[in-house]
Amino acid sequence: MKLFKNIDWKNINWKEFIQTYSLIVVGTFIMSIGYVVFVSPLKLAPGGVYGIAIILHHLFNFPIGLSGICLDIPLLIIGTLWLGPKFGAKTVVGVITLPTFISLWEKIYGYEPLISLPGQPMVPDPAANFIMALCGGVIIGVGLGLIFKTRATSGGTDIIAMILGKYLKHIPLGTLLIIVDSVVVLGALAAFKDWTIPLYSWLIIYVTGVVMDKVVAGFHSNKAVLIISDHYDEIRQHIFDELDRGGTFLNGEGMYNQDEKKIIFTSISRKQLPILIHFVHEIDPKAFLSILDVSETLGDGFISLKEKALE
Repeated sequence: MKLFKNIDWKNINWKEFIQTYSLIVVGTFIMSIGYVVFVSPLKLAPGGVYGIAIILHHLFNFPIGLSGICLDIPLLIIGTLWLGPKFGAKTVVGVITLPTFISLWEKIYGYEPLISLPGQPMVPDPAANFIMALCGGVIIGVGLGLIFKTRATSGGTDIIAMILGKYLKHIPLGTLLIIVDSVVVLGALAAFKDWTIPLYSWLIIYVTGVVMDKVVAGFHSNKAVLIISDHYDEIRQHIFDELDRGGTFLNGEGMYNQDEKKIIFTSISRKQLPILIHFVHEIDPKAFLSILDVSETLGDGFISLKEKALE
């Protein structure tokens, strides 16, 4: 395949190569559990190719994995012809492994395909439905996040959204993807005649997005702090000595009396924040602090910028 011929096998970093493709395989394995064990039994279709595959599974007994790859391959071909070769070997590996794992789980899990009657949910307990939908969204989000960390795409309806984006340039790609996935969700409503299905499906889409973003950004919880105080030198020394952190002085000017101000900008962990707040209050009760949530901090003393760039 040309996609794999473009890889420079002589100069390849095998550690990085194995790590990248392992993440894709692990990610698709985790996603397959979410689809087969949690989402499909509820007849939910949370967008994407596998949402369509789940609808076909319940209406016509088609295997989910086989339906998924049968839909994914034409979309990859259309996307390549329409958008160019943007989908590399990593995406191809994901497209192949996900339906393979889904088919495997369909056999191991022992979930027999059933032709379900319209309006008849497979799990009648609303509380169980909600918990299963929530778990499904979390599990799919974790798997999808691992795939996106490798800079691979999920294929499927992402390609349709990108094609539409060529002609509807005034609409953001994220909005187009939501529209495409919502069409799949409404397709499940038309197929099963049950209003709870789109509601649970949109819940899964939302939870998947939140968890996926968290996995991609990382679970490191840091705080960026801006401190305005006349006792900036003592605060600076405390940040160095007690918190073992650095920072930056920014030059500012007060809006009211136009006095020159020294602003401390620093990034610390969530655990260190109460210590800093207590110290600043002790030194200068009139100090001004602005505390910002930071999903990730890269650089000396935190996550290596080089390692992050090479993920």
